[in-house]
Amino acid sequence: MKLVRITATMIVSAIAMGQLFMAPASAADPFGTWLTGDKKGKVHVVNCGGALCGTLVWLLEPNDPATNQPKTDKQNVDANKRSRPLIGIPIVLDMKPNGGSAWQGQVYNAEDGNTYSGSFTLTGANTAELKGCVMGGLICKGQTWTRSN
Repeated sequence: MKLVRITATMIVSAIAMGQLFMAPASAADPFGTWLTGDKKGKVHVVNCGGALCGTLVWLLEPNDPATNQPKTDKQNVDANKRSRPLIGIPIVLDMKPNGGSAWQGQVYNAEDGNTYSGSFTLTGANTAELKGCVMGGLICKGQTWTRSN
C-alpha cells in the first residue's frame, strides 16, 4: 500500500513539474490589452468563438479638443455610427487562426472610418504586428503593438 502511495505521488509530481516546464511555451498568447503602435490607444483582445476580437478600451486623448466631449467615430463610412464613442468600438474583427501565431480577418481604422482585410501576428511574448491591407493584400500598412497588461 505504501509503495502505491509513493508511486502515485511521484507520478503526480512528475506531471506537475512537466506542466511547469511547458508553461513558458504557452505564455505568448494574443489575449489581453495591447498598446497600439502610435501609443495613443489600447485594444483589449479576447477569444470570440475561436477567433480574435479586439475593442478599443483606452485613448491617450479621450476627449475631442474642439468640444471637450468624448471622441466619436466621426470618420466612419456608415453615417449612423459617427456619433458612437470611440472607446468601445471594435478594432480587431473576427480574426481566425492562420497557422502558428498568426490570425487573419479584418481591422477597423477609426482614423479614416474604413474596415480592411488584416492580420494579427505575435512577434514575441509581448509584441505583435497588426496589419491592414487593400487590393487583396498587395498594399499593407502595419504597426507593432506592445502588451500593456
